[in-house]
Amino acid sequence: MSTPSTYDIAGIDLSDDSYTVEQSLIRNKYKAMDAAGNVVLRGKQKMLKMKEQFPFVDANGDEVFEVNAGGIIDVAGNYVLTDSKTGEDIVILDNDYSIFQDTWKIRDASTEAKIAEINSQGALVTIARNVVPFGGWIPHKYEITDQDGNHVGNIDGQFSLKDRYEITIDDASTVPKEPIIAAAMVIDAIQGN
Repeated sequence: MSTPSTYDIAGIDLSDDSYTVEQSLIRNKYKAMDAAGNVVLRGKQKMLKMKEQFPFVDANGDEVFEVNAGGIIDVAGNYVLTDSKTGEDIVILDNDYSIFQDTWKIRDASTEAKIAEINSQGALVTIARNVVPFGGWIPHKYEITDQDGNHVGNIDGQFSLKDRYEITIDDASTVPKEPIIAAAMVIDAIQGN
């Protein structure tokens, strides 16, 4: 199994244990801020594309990685995180869509071994978000676990006009932070969370 350093992406430093991801009011455009409030990463969903694309840039606007859908209109499928400098596929964000549970697996792009998993907490909240009018306004909470199912951290939705998530990493010894931060943005954009 690869170590988190294997998944490091040049150009971004994600050494904090907590981040805030915030969506803009107008479209699927996001920024991730560290604990001090500094923007460390920006991402946006490219509009009018056959396959969904999410380019990510660092605080200076330099491309660092991109997340691309594996297929056209891929609500439940694979999204590949690719290093922009090397062109190397790093991880796969794999969505197991269900009306009862939002589950995202983060897998190694080469071996396809599971590195981490992001699961929604609370089936009733997930159902309400999917079927109740204006259910998408209910803040969503996710738990991050490692490949063995051990708790790593949380992604907590905040009630606000803009989608806002607080990401807390309690133990990142076996889980890379880049795909966790990217997944928070991709999950929000794909599932309208």
